Amino acid sequence: MFSVILSVYKKKIRMNRLKFSKDQGLTFYKELNERIDEYFKVNGRERTGNGKMYFKIIMYFSLDFLFYFLMINSTSLVMFYVCYLLMGLFVLMTAFNVSHDAAHGVAVKSKFWNKVLFSMSFNLQGNNAYVWGKNHNESHHLYTNVEGSDIDVLHNPLFRMTETQKLKWFHRYQYLYAPLLYLLYSLNWFLFRESLMIINVSSRTIKIKIPPFEIVKLVFFKLVYIGFMLVVPIYLHDFGWKHILLAFILNHFLVSIVFVAVLGVSHLSDFVEHPEVGENREIGMSWPTLQMKTSVDYNSDSVFFNWTLGGFNAHALHHLLPNVCHVHYLEILPIFREVAEKNGIVYMETGYWNSLKAHFRFLYKRGHFEHMPIQQFES
Repeated sequence: MFSVILSVYKKKIRMNRLKFSKDQGLTFYKELNERIDEYFKVNGRERTGNGKMYFKIIMYFSLDFLFYFLMINSTSLVMFYVCYLLMGLFVLMTAFNVSHDAAHGVAVKSKFWNKVLFSMSFNLQGNNAYVWGKNHNESHHLYTNVEGSDIDVLHNPLFRMTETQKLKWFHRYQYLYAPLLYLLYSLNWFLFRESLMIINVSSRTIKIKIPPFEIVKLVFFKLVYIGFMLVVPIYLHDFGWKHILLAFILNHFLVSIVFVAVLGVSHLSDFVEHPEVGENREIGMSWPTLQMKTSVDYNSDSVFFNWTLGGFNAHALHHLLPNVCHVHYLEILPIFREVAEKNGIVYMETGYWNSLKAHFRFLYKRGHFEHMPIQQFES
């Protein structure tokens, strides 16, 4: 199955392609897929979303529009701020629960409706679905944490995330100033990240060329976003433009900190590896092993996290089984654990607090050492 994904990927994007090695991860992956196939066959279920997923889709989109309606009809300033922030939070949760699975074609059975759901839920945030879809599916999922091949590997001058970046004096403080800069993540994404990609400027270690039509859509939906998030509230309310702008900024702060708190701890951790590529473009491990060594899952069996985060807390499981909707994760998790243990594969799952500490240890070590020592994971 992976070879099929890889062949499609190679046709769509140019980047540093790697050669994977053979190891126990291939046996693990083969058995995992056989067991998962058996699970769905025996239980007569589809890998795509079920009734629970349809309910979540309706619920999250309804909450988005409900709080927007309440926001533009608020008669008190306090209620305006509350509804504005809740709307932003639920738009993000819609992205977690709907957009992500739709991007992988598993939110619903229909390919058409997956595309509609993905584009709709992503554009609600003022971001471009095409750019993120290519980044996520055709780079990050294949070469996770590999510099020059995973587009989520950054060379931001304010942060030192890779060993190839020169260690500067201020990097020793990055674990302290990171939370403040994290507040700007969503605003940077909306204002600069995709816009600068148009002129081939990016802190990412690989580049993506955006087709002209997608550039038009990118600009159009950002203007639409500004329209319903800023222009309409300013026109309808007497609170003054300063309050509207402040609500807009606070919303992005909230979305940013939740987004980074949910996703940053999975791949940016001193538990995970950041593989270096050999002279012959060899990575020294199989693709399944790479996924298991570059992701930390937290509270994988939590009903609350599965419901609110759309399975983003079970990153390793998702990376190996992207063709399974997150509503099935809790049922297949025991199979995942069992097969990993049987094949001698370490499944890094812990509590959120431990994963958060590992993230800040990662920032500390990257800022203090030329070569970052990896923390031994203990279950």
